Amino acid sequence: LKGKAGNIMHAIDRLDKIGEENVSAILSEDVGLTKEQTEEIMSFVTSGDKIAAVEKYSGRSEMFDEGAQELRMVAENMSRFGVPEDHFEIDFTIARGLDYYTGTVYETMMLDHPEIGSICSGGRYDHLAEYYTDKALPGVGISIGVTRLFYVLKEQGYLNDEMRASPADVLIIPMGDTLGEAISLASFLREKGVRAQINNEKKRFKAKITYADKLKIPYVIFMGEDEAKSGLVALKYLATGQQDTFSPEEAAGR
Repeated sequence: LKGKAGNIMHAIDRLDKIGEENVSAILSEDVGLTKEQTEEIMSFVTSGDKIAAVEKYSGRSEMFDEGAQELRMVAENMSRFGVPEDHFEIDFTIARGLDYYTGTVYETMMLDHPEIGSICSGGRYDHLAEYYTDKALPGVGISIGVTRLFYVLKEQGYLNDEMRASPADVLIIPMGDTLGEAISLASFLREKGVRAQINNEKKRFKAKITYADKLKIPYVIFMGEDEAKSGLVALKYLATGQQDTFSPEEAAGR
C-alpha cells in the first residue's frame, strides 16, 4: 500500500458522509486495492473495540506501534483530565483531510446537532513550524467553528438583537490635544466600574458618534480643551440627545 496511504485516508475520512459501500468502491476502483485489502481496512476502521483492533497489528510497523502507544496514552489519560468516558470515543475514520498532522487528531461534535459537523477540531503537527524555521518546534492546536456555533445559538433563540449588550458604557472622544486627559478619565471611570472606551481615530466627529450608536454604547463624553482645563466632562445620552456637564465623579454615577 506504499504511496496510497493519503488516498486511503481521504476516502475513509468521508465514511460518515457517503457510507461504507461507497468508500469500499473508492478504495477498490479509484485507489486500486484488492478486495481482500479493502475488506481488511473497512473491518479495521469500523471495528467495535478499537484498542483490540490496534493490538491485532502490533509488531508489523515501528511507526504503527508508536502511533498505537500514543493512542493508548491519550485514551487512558482522558479521564485524568476530567473527561467522562461517555464523552469521547476513538474513531479511526477521522483523517482531517490535511497532510501536516503527525499524531493524534480530534473532532468535537454536538450530539443534538450532528448535522452541522465538527465544531472544534485539530491535532498534533510536530514538523509544521519547520517550513518557516530551522528549529524543531512541536505544535498542537485547534480551530473552532464559530459560524456553526452561532447557527445553533440562533436556532435555539439565544441570539436576540433586543438583548444585545454594548462593549462599553461610555465612549470618550478627545477633541484637540486632550488625549492625556481622556486616558486619565477612562482610568478613573474604570476604577468606578464603568466600562470606558476611547475613540481617538482620525475621523470626523459624526463618524465617531455613529460608531457609538451602532455598537449601542449609551453615553458619549466629549473631552475638549475647555473641559480639560475645568476638570468637568460633557456627557451626552445618545437615546435622547440630552447633554449635561458633570464632574467625573457625577458622570460615573450617572
